[in-house]
Amino acid sequence: MLSPFPGMNPYLENPGLWSEVHNRLIVNLADSLAPLIPEEYRVAIEQRTYLSDEFDSILVGIPDVAVFAQKSTANKIASTDTVVATSDPITVTMPLPENVRESYLEIREAGTGFVITVIEILSPKNKRPGEGRETYIKKRKQVLASLTHLVEIDLLRGGKPMPILSEVPESDYRIVVSRSDRRPQAQLYAFNLRQQIPSFPLPLNPEDPEPIIDLQTLLNGVYERAKYHLAIDYNQEPVQPLKVEDVSWVDTLLREQGLRKN
Repeated sequence: MLSPFPGMNPYLENPGLWSEVHNRLIVNLADSLAPLIPEEYRVAIEQRTYLSDEFDSILVGIPDVAVFAQKSTANKIASTDTVVATSDPITVTMPLPENVRESYLEIREAGTGFVITVIEILSPKNKRPGEGRETYIKKRKQVLASLTHLVEIDLLRGGKPMPILSEVPESDYRIVVSRSDRRPQAQLYAFNLRQQIPSFPLPLNPEDPEPIIDLQTLLNGVYERAKYHLAIDYNQEPVQPLKVEDVSWVDTLLREQGLRKN
């Protein structure tokens, strides 16, 4: 079944699904690029790992740890005038460190191992205060200070966008293409929920033709093959709230396709 949305499906932004969506999209993007880039390049799937213990962390793919305490009974009072006061313990949840792995792509020269382009698809932790954002910002700065191009894809409406110095209109989603030879200028593809995801060029070396990335088609394929329609209840609102002006549009869209009946 195809995604009912013309562009990004807001239900895929659910933290319970996003880790899987992210991984599938990374692999599909890598496979689609392989035949489009010159023979001397290869697409590598890399991972960064960090320990996150944020209090506001949303654990993706890891069940919550619940502490179950036995219900205690009050001490019986003996035949004396002394009463030993006791209180029932309160069950609490402790912030446990989470080992986070985030995948990204590197276009490399096979002979030298030089990284031509880095492609990042942002995760929720990259857009919230904490170790996930700090780790990503550090990596981002390193790439922007190098001769490596950066493609940064943000398909999440929630959280704080990555810093851009220019004044730009607000948008639901962003794709930034930063060519090393044109910095500090970069190309920003800003788009909203009702729009298709724009296609964009993949920067390589100056003498190489730039393949066009059709992210919309790739995401639609991921949705269909993963059968996400079986994992989504379209009668409910998305976990990440919609803008007020989009609520009725989404409702009409889903009802017209028979996906919402409540």
